[in-house]
Amino acid sequence: MNTFKIIGFYKFLKISSCQKTKDIIDSLLVKQKILGTIILAKEGINGMLAGDNDSINQVIDFIVNNFNIDFSEIKISYTQKKPFHRLRIKIKDEIISLGNSKSSDPNKKVGTYINSNEWNNLLNEKDVILIDTRNYYESKIGKFKNSIVPNLINFKHFPDFVEKLTLHKNKKIAMYCTGGIRCEKASSYMLNLGFKNVYQLQGGIIKYLEDMEKNKEKSKWEGECFVFDNRVSVNQDLSVGNYIMCHACNEPLSIEETKLESYKEGIHCPKCVDSLSSKQLLRLKERQKQVELSRLRGTSHIGKK
Repeated sequence: MNTFKIIGFYKFLKISSCQKTKDIIDSLLVKQKILGTIILAKEGINGMLAGDNDSINQVIDFIVNNFNIDFSEIKISYTQKKPFHRLRIKIKDEIISLGNSKSSDPNKKVGTYINSNEWNNLLNEKDVILIDTRNYYESKIGKFKNSIVPNLINFKHFPDFVEKLTLHKNKKIAMYCTGGIRCEKASSYMLNLGFKNVYQLQGGIIKYLEDMEKNKEKSKWEGECFVFDNRVSVNQDLSVGNYIMCHACNEPLSIEETKLESYKEGIHCPKCVDSLSSKQLLRLKERQKQVELSRLRGTSHIGKK
């Protein structure tokens, strides 16, 4: 069975020509048979890629040499489960959208980075406001103890949540997300609003779990960590977790939820069964039929477009 090496990375930096950069990256990744997603914008690059060890190592060399990314900033994990179906390189206005982008520029100002051990010490302090900047479905399957969970449908709604914190501009604010990128945008935004002491977990949850792997007794993480690939979630040792994805509503499901009558693979789950229209159900049933036929043929229903 093949082992896939997965890397996650991002960098806020000025990119003068996204199209030229895309063409160069595409040529390399196609040659190395890399799968995953890269988002390019004038403000930087955000990517999550997978491939065999040698191919990914060549990609890492390219990223480090061309985007001012330190090797230590790249999150690395391994899995035997194919994490992506295809390669996508997209050009967007932002590499992560906050919804109020004019008030946030990580290329100019961000919160204070703190490593995993410093993070643990900070969380032991009193009166620290600990904020999970991820989407609500991510927080449901795992979070740091005593986190404030804004229950965001999308990161674009984070500014609405911050409005509720305006009386706490002098308190210590500690924020975290999966890999760090959302916290950079969020911390820049909050600093521009006048918050004085904003901290962010360097490298995000993934780097924290990697650092705590040999010191699990010190870990303050509870549950699993949602990831945006076919693994769906990872355990505290970064192995594939126990959740699957509902392809109707794109929410993670526990093993217990998949045993309920309201769960039908690829069609609906307990969270969306009552909200799907007849037209949507027909479309999802047909899609699942094609997926099952592909399984019988030993091929993938979803592939490179």
